Amino acid sequence: MITSLKNPQIRNIIQLNQKAKERRVQKLFTAEGRKMFLEAPADWVEKVYVSETIEKDEELMARVQRFPMETVSDTVFRQMCDTQTPQGILTVLRSPSYDMEDLLRKKNPLLMVLEDLQDPGNAGTILRTGEGAGVSGIFLTRTCVDITNPKVIRGTMGSIYRVPFFYVEDVPSLKEMLKGRGIRFFAAHLQGRNQYYEESYQGGSAFLIGNEGKGLTEEAAEAADCLIRIPMEGQVESLNAAMAAGILMYEAARQRRTGKCQEGYYGVCNGTDSMAGTGRRSSGDRGGHRRADDDLVRGRSACGRGCFLAGSRGDRAVDTFPGGIAGASDLHQAGGGEIYEP
Repeated sequence: MITSLKNPQIRNIIQLNQKAKERRVQKLFTAEGRKMFLEAPADWVEKVYVSETIEKDEELMARVQRFPMETVSDTVFRQMCDTQTPQGILTVLRSPSYDMEDLLRKKNPLLMVLEDLQDPGNAGTILRTGEGAGVSGIFLTRTCVDITNPKVIRGTMGSIYRVPFFYVEDVPSLKEMLKGRGIRFFAAHLQGRNQYYEESYQGGSAFLIGNEGKGLTEEAAEAADCLIRIPMEGQVESLNAAMAAGILMYEAARQRRTGKCQEGYYGVCNGTDSMAGTGRRSSGDRGGHRRADDDLVRGRSACGRGCFLAGSRGDRAVDTFPGGIAGASDLHQAGGGEIYEP
């Protein structure tokens, strides 16, 4: 039994808990708690530490003894964990290694892209909610919180074991890497003209979530194919990052489950696609619907609602059926034109 905080193993665990650099160098991280141990993939487990009290739990110990293990005095165990009331079991795990293709294996992937997210609780909640909503994976910029931070790990409630993640330099470089993959980038943004439920997420989709205090950078917002917003009452200007991400992920999950956009809106769900600026008609276009030519529309995605686009020559591209696509949003104005809504 380990009874001293000066024990090299205990010192190392404290370092792993406190320093992202140590976790990167050793390619290890820690997960405290019974659930995190029981759900851990066997090939991830490096070693298990249990308190002298939990050692009396015969059922749990039968599982623990399949792996290298150490018993630690209750006093030392409390001090080596970063929680105030540890559950008596801590698992040291090998950090998983994913490549980008692991996040893109599914047809029409649903992705989260986190830019400079700093709060461990938000990151963990997004991972956990993402698993529930069926996301294909999580991209994080290198300025984000370390995903193996113990607080992030706790927040995932085991989803860290099942949701692939991949760090990238920044959002514009990720957009370039995914070029030609058929994945539309949607930015949750205060300047978004379209309500989040007015767009379709049945095709390959990526939601951009920014820093808790500053939101998305201009460069990230510019990389988006469409700005969207979540309607709010009162004087609230924004939502918690994890809350906003959850709303978007579950709208995408609902659409993919039902095969429908919000009633009254069409967009990609109705057979039209993101062909803004092509001068062509989608196979799903209905009679009377026409699109603007390249001189009028330089947009990057469909707006998913009935609207008019005033172009650089003052011309208008008119969508003649309710809820159809004129190929414009506030990001897609040509030559300083305005968007008018009937």
